[in-house]
Amino acid sequence: MLLQRMAMGDRAALETLYRAYHGGLCRFLSRLTRRADLIEEIVNDCFWIAWRKAGSFHGDSRVSTWIMGIAYRCGLKALRQRGDEPVDDYALREGRGPSHDPDADRELRDWLAEGLKHLSADQRIVVELVYGVGNSLDEVAAIMQAPVGTVKARLFHARVKLRNVLPTLAGDPPTQRENRS
Repeated sequence: MLLQRMAMGDRAALETLYRAYHGGLCRFLSRLTRRADLIEEIVNDCFWIAWRKAGSFHGDSRVSTWIMGIAYRCGLKALRQRGDEPVDDYALREGRGPSHDPDADRELRDWLAEGLKHLSADQRIVVELVYGVGNSLDEVAAIMQAPVGTVKARLFHARVKLRNVLPTLAGDPPTQRENRS
């Protein structure tokens, strides 16, 4: 396991782990800030902590959950230290999944991005971790260091907000949406 090798000082294991997770962490952290320089700094801080604490990983979660949790906490700390607020907009990844009509896909992404602007930063993060990354609620709770109930509540409220705002953004009059579930 890479973390065991890192705990023994193997720099090649750190490099392998860094290469495996760098892109995903950058995409994830772009939900907190759009500043590329800050994202890189957070990723580097994350891997510095992973390097130092590799020996303390006992397999209670997946390695990806552990690393994502470190990155999330490093991101929040960096934003607090700089007095920055998490981003208010949400840009979905370009080119995710197969695409038969790029214009329709772009329109859908723009529509969802506009809807996600109505969510709090914590709600957007939960939506991204559950639906974008595919983490379980337990894993999201571990990443965010929050009770599972809190994660469930954030996801529930995010879905309610999206259910109410997305039809309006699509030009659906409110009277047509009242009886939908």
